[in-house]
Amino acid sequence: MREWLEYAGASIGIKALGILPRPAARFVGFCFAAAAFAIRTPLRRAAEFNLRLAFPDWTDDQRKRVIRGMVRQIGWMVGEFSQFPKYTPENIARIVTVEGAENFECARSRGKGVLFLTGHMSAWELAPFAHALYGHPLHFLVRPVANRRVDELVNSYRCLSGNAPIEKNRAARAILKVLGEGGTVGVLADHNTALEESVFVNFFGVPASTTSGLARLALRTGAAVVPGFLRWDPPSRKYILGFAPVVELSRSGDEESNVIENTARFTKVIERFIRAHPDQWLWVHKRWKTRPPGEKPVYPF
Repeated sequence: MREWLEYAGASIGIKALGILPRPAARFVGFCFAAAAFAIRTPLRRAAEFNLRLAFPDWTDDQRKRVIRGMVRQIGWMVGEFSQFPKYTPENIARIVTVEGAENFECARSRGKGVLFLTGHMSAWELAPFAHALYGHPLHFLVRPVANRRVDELVNSYRCLSGNAPIEKNRAARAILKVLGEGGTVGVLADHNTALEESVFVNFFGVPASTTSGLARLALRTGAAVVPGFLRWDPPSRKYILGFAPVVELSRSGDEESNVIENTARFTKVIERFIRAHPDQWLWVHKRWKTRPPGEKPVYPF
């Protein structure tokens, strides 16, 4: 997301895009994303390789359709992001509806805070923003965007609905405080993670370096882990923020085994969503980049 926003900020400007009506902003965002994807060979190469790895039985046409859908989703997100100042508790239902709200309420009722398990699905920036407008603000982990002006603008937009950022490099104490107060922390748990912060669990049948922090936090604090993913729904022409039931944790006597098992459970939830909506996940990311020591790289480029 940082790369896309830096490029978008330098090219057309989020504020300039926000002046447009929503349909026009989404269309321009799509045109920008399509152009950026067309000229960025590494992105195309990664998306095609990832889809071959995840769906080896698919035809080239199937993969191309998914990639076109993914680019459309990214472009629409750029447009949606520019419209954040216009979205309010009064009009958000015209854009995003919520399914499974009872699952989120069940997680909150446990009284030990909520870890909102999510990923880079559809217009993923819209998920926590809309949830806050529905009355449930949260804290989210961020890494600074390299362009300082874009970073300031992006975070100001993200926080318009009441959410608050936690800088990823200084997150542990802040997260424990939020959870201790019964708050919610959003965690994107579907990207490649550095070796020292990860465990390897299967993702589409291939071991993937996956953040262990979510499992460690849940085990330490007792916070409920509730999956929540945004998806575009063509029949209603709205986004749907769907919450699944709380992921129950494995709690044996071996902490490291618990971390691996629970991380695997979280990753299976993410994989199930992607399999159901493959055109709504961010395939351009090198999800299997980090390998166990001594193992050959997955990516040949």
